[in-house]
Amino acid sequence: MSPTRRAKRVNRPGDSGTLTRGDAVATKRLEKAIGALTNEATAHMREELPWFRALSAENRSWIGLIAGAGISSFVDWFRDPSSGATVTAEVFGTAPRELTGVITLQQTVELVRTTIGVVEAHVEKVVGPSHAAAVRESVMLYSREIAFAAADVYARAAEQRGAWDARLEALIVDSVLRGEADEAVRSRATALGWASTSGVCVVLGLTPSGDSAAAVDGIKRNARAARLDALCAVQGDRLVVVLGGVSDVDRAAGTIAGHFGEGPIVSGPVVEDLLAANVSARAAVAGLRAAVAWPEAPRPVSSDDLLPERSLAGDGHARRQLVTSVYQPLVEAGSGLLETLTAYLDTSGSIEGAGRLLFVHPNTVRYRLRRITDVTGLSPGHARDAYTLRIALTLGRLLSPS
Repeated sequence: MSPTRRAKRVNRPGDSGTLTRGDAVATKRLEKAIGALTNEATAHMREELPWFRALSAENRSWIGLIAGAGISSFVDWFRDPSSGATVTAEVFGTAPRELTGVITLQQTVELVRTTIGVVEAHVEKVVGPSHAAAVRESVMLYSREIAFAAADVYARAAEQRGAWDARLEALIVDSVLRGEADEAVRSRATALGWASTSGVCVVLGLTPSGDSAAAVDGIKRNARAARLDALCAVQGDRLVVVLGGVSDVDRAAGTIAGHFGEGPIVSGPVVEDLLAANVSARAAVAGLRAAVAWPEAPRPVSSDDLLPERSLAGDGHARRQLVTSVYQPLVEAGSGLLETLTAYLDTSGSIEGAGRLLFVHPNTVRYRLRRITDVTGLSPGHARDAYTLRIALTLGRLLSPS
């Protein structure tokens, strides 16, 4: 259906269909009414939209300019629909991009609806009864273009915010790994939605071979489902995740393990807050480096479970931790625990052999082995724990002053 009886049909470039050129008389009448229609639309916004009244005068003036630009752009489009003018640039290009952070997409839809309603209500008065139907039809077609243009503006703004957030997130994670976290880092993390005040740990693994961005999204989705905060960064072949709100580190790491690439996944110890997360990160990095020495390690594995491998790889913190948490408590406990453990390991885990070596009854050896488990949390009868105990004994003798 053509807008006017005297309209000339022209093709829009690239379209198979046709649109009609608007009547010159109706176009001139619309041009003269742009200012009045803009003022009327702004007045309706002020009356009908409470949030519009709450805006600053500057922001209200920008919205008025957008409304005026929209009406003016419609008049140009009505004059020649085949001109190919870009609605986004003509209408929304007049306002600063920061305005997308002031009004939401839903509020923008309300603005468009109000402006279109004002134009439709005054069409017959502006162009006359003979042209009113054609102009109303054109308004309906143009409103669709405006809706897509508004969606495009907000999509681009969201994309830019997402890219900035990703860069900021990567800087925060890098600061944690370097041990440079301070109040400024905490503030930046809060801006990204970090709310945890305790229970922070770092989880490291290899970057998946596919889309790393999809892996990061999956980690954050799983973390939210488990009521955890998550900061993620892809550093080459390494994927780093800082988790907050952690009470059970194994369960928390297991929640996101499926999004890492093949290979070991190492979780650092839980620390008090984000400012102390470098302690967890340091242990996790050392654990990931040493995990190759334990091919049968669980996935994920705690950095504390990798203390023997970390010690052999030259991690001084792991060596000191084994001495302070295993060797020294055995020395302080006395009652022959250290000697019993040495004899038990030297006799390939034979209780009777250890008893003969120590000249004590096998039941005494059994009692002391239970005491060793109570003191260290490691069972000499378990192969992995026996390995850890052996490394701890060796390091204790090397590092202890006595």
